[in-house]
Amino acid sequence: MHTLTKQVFVTVATWGVATGLALAASQIPDPIPRSDGKPADMSKPVKVFILLGQSNMLGFGKINGGEGSLDNAVKNKGKYAYLVDATGAWVERKDVRFARYMSGRGPLANEWMGIKGGSIGPEIGIGFILGTQIDAPVLILKCCIGNRSLGWDLLPPGSEPYDGQPGYRGTPQDLKGNGEIPAGAGWYAGKQWDDDTGDAKRALADLATHYPEAKKYEVTGFFLWQGEKDGGNPVHAANYEKNLVAFIKALRKEFNVPQAKFVCATMGEATKGSGNKVMEGQLAVDGKEGKYPEFKGNVATVYSNPLSMGGSGNGHYSGNAETYMNVGEAMGRAMAELVAQDGPKGSLMGKGGKSSTAAPVPELRKARKLAAGKEAELNQLLLKTLITLNDAKLLKAMPIPLSVTQAKVSLVSVKADKTLTFRSDSGKTADLKFDTLKTIDYANLAILAALLKPDNEVTALSGVYLECAGRVESADKKYAEAGEKATQKLQAFFE
Repeated sequence: MHTLTKQVFVTVATWGVATGLALAASQIPDPIPRSDGKPADMSKPVKVFILLGQSNMLGFGKINGGEGSLDNAVKNKGKYAYLVDATGAWVERKDVRFARYMSGRGPLANEWMGIKGGSIGPEIGIGFILGTQIDAPVLILKCCIGNRSLGWDLLPPGSEPYDGQPGYRGTPQDLKGNGEIPAGAGWYAGKQWDDDTGDAKRALADLATHYPEAKKYEVTGFFLWQGEKDGGNPVHAANYEKNLVAFIKALRKEFNVPQAKFVCATMGEATKGSGNKVMEGQLAVDGKEGKYPEFKGNVATVYSNPLSMGGSGNGHYSGNAETYMNVGEAMGRAMAELVAQDGPKGSLMGKGGKSSTAAPVPELRKARKLAAGKEAELNQLLLKTLITLNDAKLLKAMPIPLSVTQAKVSLVSVKADKTLTFRSDSGKTADLKFDTLKTIDYANLAILAALLKPDNEVTALSGVYLECAGRVESADKKYAEAGEKATQKLQAFFE
C-alpha cells in the first residue's frame, strides 16, 4: 500500500480555533462584517502597519481561476463573504489604504484596500480585520521583496559581530569573513533592511500621497512572514531566533516606537515538533510563551500549518489564495488582540468593532450542535450510504479533498469493515479507516455521495455534516436543495 503525503485542509469555520488566539479579548466579530463603506475619521492619526518579509508576504495568491483561486473561494464556496457586496462585486474599504514598495521602487500600489487584480498576499485579511476593529484611519504599508533571509539580507543594525557596518561582513556562508566586503559586491548583510525600512520612511514622509487628507500618523505595528530562505542555510536557521529578537527590537528603535506591536507567522509547511529551527525561533518570541518577558502582550506568533491549504512556502503554496487569506486573517486577529490590550489608547472599539452597524454577511445563523449520542448514528448513516454506492458500482473517479491527503483523491472502494480505499491522480492507493476521518472529510464524502446518486436525503445529510463543520451558509444551501421533507427528517440529529 502506498502512503499519501499528509496535508491539512482547513475550513474558514475551523481556522480561528487552530491559531489558539483568545479572540474574545479584542471582540472581533465572527463572521467578519462587511464594511459600512464610510471613510475614516480623519481628525485621528493614521494607524500605520508595516509589512515585511519575503515572497509570501509579497503575495502569490491567485485571484481568478478554479480551485485555489479567491474568486472560487468567495463565489462558489461562500468564504470571505466580507470581500464582496450584495451583488457579488468586490468591495473596497474607504477607511483602509494599501501601499506597496519594493527595494527602492514605489509606490507600486497606492489604493483603497480591496481586490484589484493580479495576486494577493496576507494584506487583505490583515487590512479588513484591522479596518473592522480600529476606529481610526488605517494604512497597510508593505515593503518587501522575495528571496531574502533574516540571517543576511534583513539583518538589522547592531547584529553581532558588529564592526560599524550595517551587519555582518564576509558572505552569507561565512558570516565573519575576513572583515572586508568583496570589491564590487554591491551587497552586504543588512542591505534589504536598509532598503525596506528606507522605503517605509520615504512613504511616511509623503503621508498625504498615501492617505489623502492625512495630517499625522502613528506606526502601530509590524508584520513579518518570512523564513524560507533561512531554512535552506544551516547557519542562518540556527541563528534565526537570535536574529528575530534583534529584528523586533531594531524595528522599534528604527521608527522610534518602543510600544509598537509585532506579529509574525510560521511557514505553512513547518509543523511543531519537527525540529525546524526557523519555526522554533518564530514560536519562541511569542509573548505568551514567556521566554522573552519583554515581549508579553506586544509580540505574537501565528502557527500557520493548520491554516495552509497545502504546498510549501518555497512553492508559494501553489498560489492558493485561501492560504494567504487564512494566514492574513489570523495575523490581523493577533494584531487586533495585542492592540486591544492597550485599552482606549489602542483605538479599538468595544464589542463588534466600529463596523458593528455595517451590513452583515449572509452567514449569520450559528451552527447547531449534534444532540447527545447522535454522532455515531450520523456516521453510521453515512457509512451505510457509501457501502450502498459501492455495492451498486456507482463509485466514480470524482476527486475530493481529505484532511490526510496532499492532493484531491478519488474514492474507489468501501468495505463493510469500514475500510475506504482512495486513489490519487498518479494511481497510488491508500486504505483509510472510516472512523479516523474528520468532520470535514465526512462532509466531503456526503457531498460526493449526493453527486453520485442524487437523493434528497443524502443531500440533506451533506448539509448536516457541513453544519457540523461550521459551514452554515453552505449547509443551508444543501438543505434548500434537498427540500423541506428530507431536511426535516434529519433535524433530529441536532439539539
